[in-house]
Amino acid sequence: MPDPLPGAKTGTRATWHKDLPSGPRHDPAVLRVYAHDRFTFPVPDNHRFPLGKYALVRALIAANPDVTIEEGPPASWEDVARVHHPEWVRRVRYGLLDRREQAGLGLPWSPALVTRALHSCGSTTAAGRAALTDGVAAALGGGMHHAGYRLGRGYCTFNDVAIAIEALRSEGRVERALILDLDVHQGDGNAELYAGDPDTIVVSLHGARNYPFTRPPSDLDIDLPDGTGDAGYLEALDEALGFALAHGPYDLAVLIAGADPFAGDALGRLALTPEGLAERDRRAIGALRAAGIPVCVTLAGGYGRPLEATAAIHAATIAAAAACT
Repeated sequence: MPDPLPGAKTGTRATWHKDLPSGPRHDPAVLRVYAHDRFTFPVPDNHRFPLGKYALVRALIAANPDVTIEEGPPASWEDVARVHHPEWVRRVRYGLLDRREQAGLGLPWSPALVTRALHSCGSTTAAGRAALTDGVAAALGGGMHHAGYRLGRGYCTFNDVAIAIEALRSEGRVERALILDLDVHQGDGNAELYAGDPDTIVVSLHGARNYPFTRPPSDLDIDLPDGTGDAGYLEALDEALGFALAHGPYDLAVLIAGADPFAGDALGRLALTPEGLAERDRRAIGALRAAGIPVCVTLAGGYGRPLEATAAIHAATIAAAAACT
């Protein structure tokens, strides 16, 4: 049994103030997105992590008049500590990861990696706040769903989704939350962190024969066979949306819209086309907004080459979110 997530698993919540003021009003017809791509970190040549795609996504959406790009602020260490074990936080903060931890994370530790992780988490939190006032907002990254309470895994140092939800709960802005995970990999960190928490519903639609190979159960896991394709995927998505909406209402939904179900992705085998992925995003965001749920969109995985193809899929996700403002 994993240690409880402070607050979320023990049942302790901040005083509930859904209508707290949120500062100056923003035109909700323009999608706010939060970027952190300028905070890079060293990776070895030919490393699989697609560090360069984030700047490409920003460049692709920069000319969209329905989008405004802001730099995401860093999460505070207090924000991180609400979600992760103090020892994991300490080891990441001061570069104390052992060989096993480093291998599980899949990224070389550096001070720049820590800075990047904090800005990624802060971007998702900022997008969550914006979604509560605008209806939809997005982080140009995030979706770090493999990071659990005691460890980071699978390129995920900290869990930005949980950090955002718990930060907004601490402010009294959110009580019930939905995590709709459409990355090709099951979100084991989300499942672990929110096991037994009735106020957070975790729904994951992913490849059956893919990482991670040990999977704590989500509230709903839909395992899809290799080569599922657009039609089969969208049918499964409708099932997932039906389950999610039946377990509402929610004050916030976080959509993890990975590009890695794409047929050309190096780590995904579900064989979706760009058109199928665009329909996935329209259908998911549209259903959540039709139910009156604010949606925070994160981009998560995408490992296809060339990077421009993956960036185009992510940019289409942002366009779908902008169309729903």
